[in-house]
Amino acid sequence: MPPDKSPPPARARGGSGVVGQITRGTTNTNRLRRVDRWIARHPVLRRTSDPLVVDLGYGASGVTVFELEARLRRAREDVEIVGLEIDPARVARAAAQLTDVRAGRTPFASDARVSFARGGFEVPLPGRPEHPAGRRPAVIRAFNVLRQYDEGDVADAWARMCARLQPGGMLVEGTCDELGRVSTWIEVGPDAIPRSLTLSLRLAGLDSPAIAAERLPKALIHHNVPGERVHAFVAALETEWVRAVASSSFGAEHRWRTALQAMSDAGWPVSGRARWRLGEVTVPWEVVAPTGD
Repeated sequence: MPPDKSPPPARARGGSGVVGQITRGTTNTNRLRRVDRWIARHPVLRRTSDPLVVDLGYGASGVTVFELEARLRRAREDVEIVGLEIDPARVARAAAQLTDVRAGRTPFASDARVSFARGGFEVPLPGRPEHPAGRRPAVIRAFNVLRQYDEGDVADAWARMCARLQPGGMLVEGTCDELGRVSTWIEVGPDAIPRSLTLSLRLAGLDSPAIAAERLPKALIHHNVPGERVHAFVAALETEWVRAVASSSFGAEHRWRTALQAMSDAGWPVSGRARWRLGEVTVPWEVVAPTGD
């Protein structure tokens, strides 16, 4: 992929206790719909006794936080979302948006269980009598955040965020394009050990699933080269997609299913079969982990 010529992200000023860098803040309506729906169906959200979810680094607008709450509440009516941002101006803007939501001036539910606060990878959350040191989220979603960091920063960021999770919780860290049509994410456990990689693509108009390589999470994007596992996985997916071209007369979804079934038949541990129709595929982390891991 071409080198990123954008200016480096600003760092949070010292003394604030906030850990991380201010992101570029790109935010679009429905950009994160794919990962939202995946989280909504995940057992972690459905089984937790405290369905608290953090959207870390939501960007210049709080819209993705409101969308996340709207989608997750269909699975857990009592879900609660906290949006965290380093930039105080973004927190203030999101709080103003929340005022409009409460007043019924938006499409979102006026009783949405949403709040905003300043914070970074340290994931600060207020305490309660039963949680004096601060509540712990069941899920942390950090999307399009680490893409701006060096790969060497990833492990520490994961460790900081995962240390704040509930037992059995998960971090969902990933990247997507500006419209949310190409999306990839890693599920990371409370031990900060990655569990799986998911690719989620809009099948209508899809020319090649290899486009996902441009939006791989930071832990993988520089390893999409010959000799690396993630490169082999993406190449195999592309190969089976091309071979399944005869199925395209039945639609892109059928072609995608045919390609994934061929990968499964060849021994690739592709899972999430129930969600293949959505353009998704999930593989265990060891299938794509960098060879040095």
